[in-house]
Amino acid sequence: MANGNELWNKVVTLALQTPGVKVYRDDFLRKQLNIYSTDAQMSAILEKGPIGIVPIEVLDKIAGECINFHTRIATTSSIALGMPGGPVIFATLPSDLAQYYYHVFVVAQKLAYIYGYPDLCDENGNFTEDSIQMLTVFVGIMSGVAAAQKVIQEIAEQVQKEILRRLPRYALTKTFLYPLVKQVAKWIGVSITKQSFARGISKIVPFVGGAVSGGLTYITFKPQSKKLQKVLKEKMLLAYESKKSESYDNAEEVTNG
Repeated sequence: MANGNELWNKVVTLALQTPGVKVYRDDFLRKQLNIYSTDAQMSAILEKGPIGIVPIEVLDKIAGECINFHTRIATTSSIALGMPGGPVIFATLPSDLAQYYYHVFVVAQKLAYIYGYPDLCDENGNFTEDSIQMLTVFVGIMSGVAAAQKVIQEIAEQVQKEILRRLPRYALTKTFLYPLVKQVAKWIGVSITKQSFARGISKIVPFVGGAVSGGLTYITFKPQSKKLQKVLKEKMLLAYESKKSESYDNAEEVTNG
């Protein structure tokens, strides 16, 4: 079997080739927040993100609905792909992992956009190397990797300071954070190797394997998505409040001066 990094790269490649994996930020935000905002507010949302414009309770509600939807779909898909037994597992295993991370990537993008993170795609709507690194960080957060939270905190601060609307402008691969991202990727590679073994064993017995595979997806997908939601929300709110406080202090200095 390939080592951890090779397996992770293979799964990422397969998942990103799956139709529908790309979430178009502006279209998604319009669809989800149109009924909660005026035209002027929507323009501000697309430029600056929803934080500070849309009540956090509304954002939490939408995020919860996204998580529940993708948990159901990911579990159903995992059950179907978990059916084959015997030698067939070697053919279906990469697809099983790819479909799981397809849903992980989709829900991660949605949660990021809900809480004000920039578009992961470039001006042409394509994923870049920075996009892949950011998705890796999201998966790292879902898996509890401490280094991933450090990266997200820095990204949140930069988004608020510079009002970043598109991630590629930040050039993640060219910052001091890149070594941390590589650490996250390495950790995920080891973790995903263990996942592949567990899922492979579950496929040996037909039908029973489907239930086990689906069960593994159900008990991991939702809690991990909730963990990502919590971190994305907390880091962006913290950065937003910090920026607001800094702006207030600067205004006070001007007034007193």
